[in-house]
Amino acid sequence: MIVFIFKLCAAPVLIGGVSLAGRRWGPAVSGWLVGLPLTSAPVLLFLALEHGASAAVQGAQGVLMGGIAVAAFCLTYSRVARRWPWWGALPAAMGAYLLTAGVLGRLVLPIPAACALVAGALALALWLLPPLGPRPVAVVPPRWDLPLRMVLATGIILLLTSVVPLFGAHVVGLLSSFPAMVTILGTFAQRQQGPAAAGAIMRGVILGLFGFAAFYLIIGLTVLHWGVGLAFLAATLVTLAVQGASLSLTRRAPVVAVQPCPE
Repeated sequence: MIVFIFKLCAAPVLIGGVSLAGRRWGPAVSGWLVGLPLTSAPVLLFLALEHGASAAVQGAQGVLMGGIAVAAFCLTYSRVARRWPWWGALPAAMGAYLLTAGVLGRLVLPIPAACALVAGALALALWLLPPLGPRPVAVVPPRWDLPLRMVLATGIILLLTSVVPLFGAHVVGLLSSFPAMVTILGTFAQRQQGPAAAGAIMRGVILGLFGFAAFYLIIGLTVLHWGVGLAFLAATLVTLAVQGASLSLTRRAPVVAVQPCPE
């Protein structure tokens, strides 16, 4: 129940916050923020408090594998969006995510090996991303834009929450990385600003996932020995350090100009 209430409240706040950040600093920064473990980390924390540190380790293994599936989503969306509108890019990206998650759901690796695999997958995804292309043009969105994003994010999270309890800790971790917010940010950006903006978001997400991987690496290595509180504190500090390093790369994305968006 606590996890349900958290997701119910957190989803609209988080999608609203990252959407506003994207309007202020550009789509790449909003994607970078979504790459943080903003929703999966609390889920893992509640899992650890309710079922013990060993469940947290299993969950961390699943979340790390989920990071690879998110990278597959971002890479596929970026490439397909260059040729198709959002309604073509989204099913392709979702198919890549589900296929990757389905394969990785059967794979249980030690935490260091899982993190190394994630780091390699993220580096490969960055290398395979298409160039950003022409500078995306920012828009002043209609008044219904932000409320609609918040409603959609909440609906997706509630749907996932109803399914997750049917599975074990490893699968809970894998499913908690479902790219709900990436889906909303990417499709709205492509529809309003074009494929370059969606591509910038996906690049930002992949860069943000390095901090995501660092968080679950520290959790997996320390929670059994240090306890839940100290392990999560250490993971948060390491993640902030990694995210600070990746922010400089995120800010290299093109600056956007602003023009009105038709209602």
